[in-house]
Parts: sequence; C-alpha cells; structure tokens
Amino acid sequence: MTRQLLALLLLTQVACAEAPGLAPAPTPAASPAIDAAAWAMAPSDVVAFFNCLRESGYTVVGAHRGGPGPGFAENAIETFAYTTRLAPALLEIDISRTRDNALVLMHDDTLDRTTTGSGPVRSRTLAEIQQLRLKDDAGTVLDARPPALRQALDWAQGRAILELDVKRGVPYEDVLAEVRSAGALTRVVFITYSDDAAVRVHKLAPQMMLSVSMDEPRDINLLERRGIDLTRVLAWTGTETLNPSLNRALAARGIEAMFGTLGSPTSSWDGRFARDGRERYGEFAKTGLQLIATDRPAEAARDLDANDGVSGIGAMRCLATPSAR
Repeated sequence: MTRQLLALLLLTQVACAEAPGLAPAPTPAASPAIDAAAWAMAPSDVVAFFNCLRESGYTVVGAHRGGPGPGFAENAIETFAYTTRLAPALLEIDISRTRDNALVLMHDDTLDRTTTGSGPVRSRTLAEIQQLRLKDDAGTVLDARPPALRQALDWAQGRAILELDVKRGVPYEDVLAEVRSAGALTRVVFITYSDDAAVRVHKLAPQMMLSVSMDEPRDINLLERRGIDLTRVLAWTGTETLNPSLNRALAARGIEAMFGTLGSPTSSWDGRFARDGRERYGEFAKTGLQLIATDRPAEAARDLDANDGVSGIGAMRCLATPSAR
C-alpha cells in the first residue's frame, strides 16, 4: 500500500471517530489548487491502458459525477482536482447544452438543485450559467462555477480520463467536435445507452473508447456484427448483480468489464458497504472487473489497493507503454 493512501486512511479514521460513517470533508475554502494532482491517470494510449488492466488483473475507479462530497459540487473542476488527489480515478461527467448551444457540465435539466440559479439549463446562455455558483449535495453554496465542456477537457489533459455522459437532446456531433478541437479523442470514454448510439458514435469517431451496455455474452456478437471494433469497447454490466461468467466471456473477446456500485445510498452497493463497515470493492474486482463506477472513489481505491497483490496501486503500472511493462 502506498504511503499516500496510508496517510489518507489515518486521517479518515480520525474523522470517523468524530462523525461515524463519514469521510473527512474539507470546506470550500480548503479546496485544493486546480493545478496540482497527486494521481495522474492519463495514459497516452487509452486502448493499451485498458488492455493492460484486463491482462494484468487490475481494476480502476470511476468517480461518479467527478466525486462530489461535502464542500465539493458535482461536475466541478475543483472537485476533479480534489478527487484525483485522493486516488487515481477516471472522472465521469455530465454534458448539457445551453440556450446558445454551448456545452456545459450539468446533470439535471434544470439549474435549481446544483446551482444558485433556477429554471431549465437551456433557458440560459453559457455566460449566464457561469455567473452562477455551484452547490454541494447538502445545498451549501460554494466558490465554484459550472464549467464548460472545453474547460473540463483542457483541465483533464495529463491528469485524468474523462467519461462523457451526454444528456438527452445534446447532439453527439457537437460533443465530438469539442472533443476533437481539444485533441482529446484518445483520452476520453464516450458513454452510450444503446447499440444504435454506440454504432453511431463509432462511425463518427472510430478511435474513441465507448462504454456500451451488455447483459449477456450474445451481445458481444451482435455488437461486432454491427461493425463495432471490440478493442474500443468497455462493457457496462449494471449496478445490481455481478456477472462473473459474462465478465469472463468479455475478457475472452478482449473487452473490459465495468460495474457500478453507485446510486441511492439506501439501495446501492456503495450504501451497503458504508452501512456494513465492510468494503468489498476488491472482492468485486476479482469477478473480472476492470472498472468500478462509484460514489465513494477514495474508499474504493483504498480497498482495491489493499487487495491487488502488488506494492503500490497496480493499475498505475498500466500507465507505462506496453513495451515498458
């Protein structure tokens, strides 16, 4: 286990003695500087990186909505910086469109829950939205503004892989144009929710990694018959039940498997782990997962590190070029 994670674990234990079940929560004033990141999971070749994870038996964490917490808003660059200081993680972000057709990071259709504004996102220009301040999940107003997609892409270069969750009604072509303009086609993952969407995005940007939902082994052949290059596919296998047999079938075809422990604290695996006081991310990883999407990236990364069987975080070894491994 790395010294950084040991130190973080000690800090967490102290905080939990004061507030059981809660991780330490810096205030907005204590937000880390955006320019620094302790963990830079930014491979030069995303395809080779995921191949290495699968071949070596390592697993990485995907931070849902960038890893928000007390004092840190979802889909905020300040939050991305904080999350990547806690652990090496991919960052999942949500992309919406403004009235002037700009792309902004926002999960909801409306501004009310996460900002000091109100009404539909599409009723405001990007400039208007960036005058608003973000709020954390408790409603605390923060010294942070909603970033444009391009700001997030530029920040992530050399720091993290972004997973792009494109909200309903946002043209894929617009998102891909922004990603191309930022030179980021090979350092992001594009999330799709249907085979039709996967085929469409793959035709537009064949070099890009895609997240594609898969429920059973036959889905692999269906996707391949539709012209998808399987080396560009990460299989999303759900949030409810682990499927080791599917994970093995995916691995046999060179496809990496993902699973989500995220969701409602009352029903998600993240919530169960927190209530039980027993982290099972490492146990889940051993069913053949290369990525675990979570609302608890620091806790997940610590448990994966403790169970990966190597000194240091195993997944970080896959940042090297294939010839250097």
